[in-house]
Amino acid sequence: MADVSVESASFNRAKRRMLFATMFCYLFYYTGRQTFGFAIEGIREDFGLSYRTLGYFGTAMLWAYAIGQAVNGNLGDKFGGRVMMSLGAILSCGLNWIVSFGTGLWSLFIPWIGNGFAQSMGWAPGSRVLSNWFGHRERGIAFGFYLFAAGMSSVLAFVTPIIILKTFDLDWRWIFRLPVLLLLAGGVAYYLIVRNRPEDLGFEAPEETAETEKRTNQVDEKESSLSRYMTALKNWRFMVACVGIGFQSAARYGLLIWVPVYFLGENWKESGSVWITVALPIGMAFGAVTGGWVSDKVFNSVRWKVITLFMTLAAVASMIMYALPRGHWAGIVMLFTCGFFAYGSQSSFWALAPDLLGNKRAGTGVGILDFFAYLFAGLVGPLIGGIIENFNDNTALVFPVVAAASIASAITGLFIRR
Repeated sequence: MADVSVESASFNRAKRRMLFATMFCYLFYYTGRQTFGFAIEGIREDFGLSYRTLGYFGTAMLWAYAIGQAVNGNLGDKFGGRVMMSLGAILSCGLNWIVSFGTGLWSLFIPWIGNGFAQSMGWAPGSRVLSNWFGHRERGIAFGFYLFAAGMSSVLAFVTPIIILKTFDLDWRWIFRLPVLLLLAGGVAYYLIVRNRPEDLGFEAPEETAETEKRTNQVDEKESSLSRYMTALKNWRFMVACVGIGFQSAARYGLLIWVPVYFLGENWKESGSVWITVALPIGMAFGAVTGGWVSDKVFNSVRWKVITLFMTLAAVASMIMYALPRGHWAGIVMLFTCGFFAYGSQSSFWALAPDLLGNKRAGTGVGILDFFAYLFAGLVGPLIGGIIENFNDNTALVFPVVAAASIASAITGLFIRR
């Protein structure tokens, strides 16, 4: 009995180490892709590119990321998340540096698309590692912490460019050079610390529910990539979840891309208003970890309830934000609340991949989910931009669009019920 207890304690320490190492690496991932907005003005000034042209940079990168997710999630199942996530971090760092030496449209555009693909090597493979180490009843919390790291990564992606431009008074090129050094360190550390499965360290795999165990046991270890994809695409509840996370990501990126435009004026360097925007990613970070806890502890790992509840509240918060006068003191609170609920449901979406498809297809499932997430996210930027232009540059219209996307996501949650 004592030996079992010692082994259990050792396994718990090991799985926490895997979780924290995965969080540490992903904490720096967004420094490689969410900093571009802060470089737009400098790039326009140097090369004379239009806002519309630079807007397509975001769409192209996000769609390259979406395609990469569909590919790299499957490769994470095949080769293991450890190598994939580390390699993605190293490649993204290098491609950001190449962007920083760009001399015109194509020398910026092409490596930025490549960076989108490299960035896609992180999330799904890392999710596969966590799915291997955490059982069904712990996955919501594990993915919640993983998303907390992603949310804090957004905070770093907002804060580091502000420090580079405002505090250090450096030009836009350094936005692509300094923050990603943290990503490089995270990728190297991840490779050294993480192991793909408990079995690699002599432990047994965590227990699953009977339903999930049945799915996992039905999977041949040598199952082909095509078979993994086809199983996912034939699962109608999983496909509904894909549409749901698409609308959720449209809401999320609508906020991430356009909230800075809403809050920042021409003289942002001389004012302190730029720091207001940080309330958004902070809210997202805390919403992510809270959503995971609510999913497992309050709703007993029933994912659709969190999705529907949080996305409905995100819609309400967005409409309150729209109704508030610009500069109202409650704006900071509501911006935090928008981020909290808009991002808080994501841990439940990711946990649905192993729940519905089984552990051994978790990377493929998460990759397909993320493909839909960034397919929709890539569309929302030009959509909101067009709406704003058609209504006399009223940037507050971002909030009704976010609310509509949130309601659509909440409705899809009702169909995931099982």
